[in-house]
Amino acid sequence: MKVILRSDITNVGRQGEVKDVACGFARNYLVPKNLAMEATDRNLKIWQREKVKLEKQREEIINNAKEVASKMEAIEFKIQVKIGENGKIFGSITTANLSKLFVEQGFNVNKRDILLSDNIKELGNYEINVRLHPEVVVKVKLVVLGEK
Repeated sequence: MKVILRSDITNVGRQGEVKDVACGFARNYLVPKNLAMEATDRNLKIWQREKVKLEKQREEIINNAKEVASKMEAIEFKIQVKIGENGKIFGSITTANLSKLFVEQGFNVNKRDILLSDNIKELGNYEINVRLHPEVVVKVKLVVLGEK
C-alpha cells in the first residue's frame, strides 16, 4: 500500500516521502496514529499545501536545536559521585543520571537521546554525544569528580 508519511518514522522514511508499506502496518498503525495517509491523487494535493507550512516549522525546530547545541557545547558539565578507597565509582553513571544532570542545568534532554556506548565507571573527563534532533547531535564535555 502506498502512503504519504506525515512525520519521520525510524526505519521507514522521512516526512513527505511516498513509501510502499505493508497494508496491515499502514491500516493498523500509521493511519490511525496520523503518521501517514493513503497516497491518492486528492491526498497528494492536500499534502502539497501542508508541506510548505511543515517545512517552515521544521527549519524553526532545527534552528532552535542548534541554538541549544551551541549553549550546551559552551558548558562543561560536572557530576560528583561517591568513590571507594581505590578511586573506583560505586555503581556507574547512566543515561538517566546524565539526563537528570542536564535538566538541573536547564536543558530538557531525554535519556534516550544521550548516546553512551557504555556506562561511565571511572573518574575523568568524557565527551558525550547528545541528540537534540535527528539532524543535530552535540558533543558535550563531562567531568566526573569523586567525593568520599
